Amino acid sequence: RIKRKTVCILPGLLILSLSLISLLSGCTGGPGKTSSGRVAGKVSRDLFAMDTYMTVTAYGDRAQEAVDQALEEIQRLDDLWSVGNPDSEVSRLNRGEHLTLSPETADLIRKAIGLSGQTGGAFDITIYPLMEAWGFTSGDFRVPGPREINELLKRVDTGSLDLDKDVGTLVLPEGVQIDLGGIAKGYTSARLMEIFDEYQVDAGLVSLGGNVQTYRQKTDGTPWKIGVENPDDRVGQLKGVDYVGLLELSDKAVITSGGYERFFEEEGITYHHILDPATGYPADSGLISVTIVSSDGCLADGLSTALFVMGEEKAIAYWREHREDFDFILIDDEGKIKVSSGLEEAFSTELEFEVVE
Repeated sequence: RIKRKTVCILPGLLILSLSLISLLSGCTGGPGKTSSGRVAGKVSRDLFAMDTYMTVTAYGDRAQEAVDQALEEIQRLDDLWSVGNPDSEVSRLNRGEHLTLSPETADLIRKAIGLSGQTGGAFDITIYPLMEAWGFTSGDFRVPGPREINELLKRVDTGSLDLDKDVGTLVLPEGVQIDLGGIAKGYTSARLMEIFDEYQVDAGLVSLGGNVQTYRQKTDGTPWKIGVENPDDRVGQLKGVDYVGLLELSDKAVITSGGYERFFEEEGITYHHILDPATGYPADSGLISVTIVSSDGCLADGLSTALFVMGEEKAIAYWREHREDFDFILIDDEGKIKVSSGLEEAFSTELEFEVVE
């Protein structure tokens, strides 16, 4: 079904991109305002962690405690997983150390192994040596030769990871290295929702480099409004459009993957950072943006990458098998938009889109 639903630009709209969330004017609307215009009980803090800018916002009597604890948790998890920190558990694993992992690292790797199996390897945390070879970890971009890629592909296999689920011990096979960046922010946002629960905040929102997770409704009792950024304003109906539509949601994570944030050009060819674990090259699936909506931030984070790699046909088939767990917005390289039926009422746009049943 091809549909079009009018979307209005409203105060309080959040623009979802891969790199940031912009709060437009009027974002503190709702009951409980002070004479200065500040919302009573609102606390918002920014930080840089996990190689991106983040914002944590909470409302309520214990909002300050919740936000302080959330920032401490972000830093603690970053210290565990950062590939740029030589003392992190991930860096130590990549150096070949045999570790008894922290509960969080063991849990995250266990989830990553499970998701890799469920998606047929479209999501794979052992892609790290290839990411290094292309320069996406350092910024020293280059196009590896076919022989180099084929050699590195021999080291890409999440199925080779032997995690002792009871003890939490792991040693990586020789030559295998991991990067949890494709799932870590989603896991972190889910953890922050637990902190919001602990401190009984009235409402909350976290933006971890564009990975958005909402807690309850806004303080005025309405859903959060999240605008999905246009991934390419040069194609089809996307020309001249700032964002493709508006999502109105509560208690959901909204996470987008696309090749338009990290890329480089060489000899007129653009190479983006989402690599296909099957080929070692940037995924060429016909999709330019995948947005996943789920109650589980960790799942949404991993699936946004996996479905981008799969391409439209396989992505839709996968959703039909797991439709209770997530919904999607797919945008292809012609600017066509497909939205899963679970988002039909939540998604508004001035563009044409197809509802997938």
